[in-house]
Formats: sequence, C-alpha cells, structure tokens
Amino acid sequence: MFWLLSVASHAQDSLRLSRRQADSLFIKNNLLLLAGRFRIEAGQAQIIQASLYDNPTASVEVSAYNSDQHRVLDVGRQGQKIIAVEQLLYTAGKRNKRIALAQEAARLNEYEFADLLRSLRFELRTRFFDLYFQQETLHRYDRQITTLQGTVTAFEQQYDKNNVSLRELLRLKALLFQLNNDRLEIRLRLAENQQILRTLLSVDQPILPVVTEAQLQAYRLPDLPVDSLREHALRHRADVLANQSLTRQSELNYTLQKALAAPDLRIGGTYDQAGSYIPHYVGVSVSMDLPLLNRNQGAIKAARSQVDYQKQMQNQKVVQVGNEVIAALQKVQEVERTVLSVESRFSEQFEQLNQGLFANFQKRNISLLEFIDLIETYNESTKELNRLKADRIGAYEELNYVVGVELFN
Repeated sequence: MFWLLSVASHAQDSLRLSRRQADSLFIKNNLLLLAGRFRIEAGQAQIIQASLYDNPTASVEVSAYNSDQHRVLDVGRQGQKIIAVEQLLYTAGKRNKRIALAQEAARLNEYEFADLLRSLRFELRTRFFDLYFQQETLHRYDRQITTLQGTVTAFEQQYDKNNVSLRELLRLKALLFQLNNDRLEIRLRLAENQQILRTLLSVDQPILPVVTEAQLQAYRLPDLPVDSLREHALRHRADVLANQSLTRQSELNYTLQKALAAPDLRIGGTYDQAGSYIPHYVGVSVSMDLPLLNRNQGAIKAARSQVDYQKQMQNQKVVQVGNEVIAALQKVQEVERTVLSVESRFSEQFEQLNQGLFANFQKRNISLLEFIDLIETYNESTKELNRLKADRIGAYEELNYVVGVELFN
C-alpha cells in the first residue's frame, strides 16, 4: 500500500510537458541562455564605448617658490602659472573603424548565442523523446515483471506440493532476475536523461513527457532536394554566420591596422602668465608622431594573415556543413526505411500474444522453454522497437540541427 502511495505522489510531483511546453520553459529558464544574453548586452556596451571620444588632457604648472618675493606657491598677479589643454584627434577614420569592429563583435555574440540555443534545443528534444520511449519500455517491463512475479509465486506453491520441478522454478526465477536487471539498466538511462532535462529546464521536478501519435507523425521527410537543404544551412546556421562574422572582423581589423599607421593629431592651447617672452602668453599647439620607425608594419602583416586564415576556415565550414546535411539526410532515410520494414501490426500482434502468454503457460498449453523464449523475444522486441522510434525522432531532430531551421512542426 505504501508503495502505491509513493508512486501516486511521485506522479503528482512530476512535471507533465509536451514538446512545445518544454521548448517554452527551456527558453524562459535555461541558465546558459540567460548568461548568453548578458554577453549580448556587453557587446552592445562595447559599441557605445568605441563611439566615445577621448577626454581632453589638462595640465597646470604653478610656481613652487618665488625667491625674489620669498613666497611659496606664488600664483597671484606677480607670480607664475601655466595652464594647458590638449585634445587627441584621430585621423584616417580610426574611430569609425573601431565602431564597425565593435558592431561586428556584438553581432558575433548574437550568432554565438543563437548557436548555443540551437545546440541546447537539439539536446533538449533528443533527450525529451529518449525519455518518453524509455518510459514506454519501462511500463512494459513493469507490467511483465509484476505478472511474472505472480507466476513465480504460484510455482513456488506448486513446488512445495511437488507438482513442479526445482529446475522449472529456478528457470522462472532466473528469467525474473534477468528482467529486473534489464529494467534496472533502463531506469539508469532514464535517470540520466531526467537529470539532463531538469538541468536544461532549470527545474527540480521529474519530467513526464506528453507525446501524441500526431506529434510523432509530424516528423516527415521534407519535400526539398539536398541542395536546397544545404543552402538553408549556409544561410541560417548560426555557426556558419558566426564564422562569416569572424572573417568580417578580421577584414575590419586589417583596415583598422592600416589606419593606425597614420599618425593622430594632438591639438591644444596654453596660457603662460609670466614665463614667456610676453606676460599672459596664449599659444596654440599642434603635434603628431612622425611615422619614421614604427608604421605598424607587424600588426598590419599579422592582420592580413588573419584575414587569409579566416577565409580558409570559412571555406572549410562550407564543406563541413554540406557534408553534415548529406549525412543527416541519409540517417533520416535509413531510419525511415527500417521503420517501414517493421510490419504495422507487429507491435499489436506481440501485445495480443503477450496477453494470453501467462494464462496459456499456467494451463500448460505451452512448455516452459517456449514460455521463456516468448517472454525474452517480446521484451527484447519491445525495447528495440522503442529504441528505433527514439532513433527516428533523433534523426529528424539532427536534420533540424544541421540545417539550422525548423523543418518539422
């Protein structure tokens, strides 16, 4: 009785979620996504920082000691002080180039966030459906073990009456032991999926996936040729866009490094009370570095090499993405072929066989060896069929992942 109450309480505490509800909760709660949004905000702040002008520099020089008047810090009418203000002015469009570079860096943060979202959503959905089909398998095992436990108990009573042999009883107990071990393996994998799903959704309740047959049938091969899928991936995948952004950043940095070779101007004004050729001297100054020794040659060469490197990496990414799309599409086709090869009534017929299996065995209509063989075949087929169904959804979600767009509702 206590066990039944515990199971009922556990079911009430479980968080029942459809796939769409899991997606929404994931977007709202996932801590990695929340952290990624702060990176985007930081990138926007860097644009603001890059657009700011340098502060002017001000300096004041005063007389420390007037030996004629014997005055300390003599800054009065008969004393001396110098006030200077200087402003740095960038040349060759350096400020605008820095802003463009900061904007591209902020855009890269957005692409990286989108790629993180893509990867985590793929993990969420594959784990979600794995968990669902594992629970389906576990329910079958639970029913089978409960029924088999009753059969073993009945055989023990018959053994005590010398109506069955010890060999038959032990063979049934060995089968029950094997089923319990198989169930334990399923429960361990289920616990792992539960842990990962709870982390992705930032909840502490067990997840109970709610899946309908209509949702499963929505996963169908898209009516698109492989070239179109490849083009979709190259246009929409966040990691491809991030790679393109890195190439643009390297190009922007190259133009900035070339601009840095041009010296900047420093314009200022000076007021000198009594230290110049006339009292109350006011002067204007213009200064710049002479590009004789350092013309930023090393940084320019390094930036040029970085551009070449990023372009090669971008080309490599295009090849990689094309191959990933082809491989994912082949996986979908192979798993669909395997699913279609399983007769539609296969599972239903096995259920019908299983329902009468224990009664026929207890009536001795089938032998012990036939009974054990059928039990093992049923359980193994159930487990493999549910694994195939999970692999089917996983293959479609992988195609979603590599194309970078939602192909299935």
